[in-house]
Amino acid sequence: MPRVTLLSLQILVAVVALALWQLFATVPIFGHMVLPPFFFSTPIAVGSQIIDWFATGVIWKHLAITLWESILAFAIGSFLGVAIGFWFARKPLVAAIFDPYVKMANALPRVVLAPIFALWLGLGIWSKVALGVTLVFFIVFFNVYQGVKEVSTTVRDNARMIGMNEGQLMRHVYWPSALSWMFSSLHTSVGFAVVGAVVGEYLGSAAGLGYLIQQAEGVFDVAGVFAGMFVLSAFVILIDIIVTMVEKRLLVWRPNASEARA
Repeated sequence: MPRVTLLSLQILVAVVALALWQLFATVPIFGHMVLPPFFFSTPIAVGSQIIDWFATGVIWKHLAITLWESILAFAIGSFLGVAIGFWFARKPLVAAIFDPYVKMANALPRVVLAPIFALWLGLGIWSKVALGVTLVFFIVFFNVYQGVKEVSTTVRDNARMIGMNEGQLMRHVYWPSALSWMFSSLHTSVGFAVVGAVVGEYLGSAAGLGYLIQQAEGVFDVAGVFAGMFVLSAFVILIDIIVTMVEKRLLVWRPNASEARA
């Protein structure tokens, strides 16, 4: 499907959804409001709130803080996930020893960790970064681990036959194999990095998108809550686009689906 057509259909879905929301929140159906404005607000009110935030400059401080927390959580969690994922995949004994502990750590509810991080690291950015790291790390770790484990034994054996050492194997065999898996996880972990930052802000902070949403919720400002959610969604999509650009640059050698079928 042409890119313009796909983008048009995606925009059409958003327009229809917003139009239905506005309709059901303002026009009674059989004498009853399907989406009462007090509980659901309206797209016009939400849009007005977003415009007001940007016009007055209120949003910029909160966006900057959440962006910084998300970037740190994403970078630290991804680096640890890639490094430890490679290590475990290349050292089966180490992986076997730590396997139950990794599963136990992954099973911990992250929301429960938020107050603990706030107690240990305070209400500054680092407690939010720590929460985001716990969300990002396991997604990247499991994908990189699986990606390295999935290396073709034929390719690996042939590489060894032509004299590649461990460093060359890592660069030319294991790393390319893991890249596809890694970027697949990074697209997911972008959202989780932001979620970690926002949840941490929601539970205790003085700034950030989570704080903004929490303040709006505290005074029953439903339009403010939805406005914060929409800004957050656009924020995540923007970061994901950047990750996609980096992915295309690093995986330029990989054939696309049409080339593979041909």
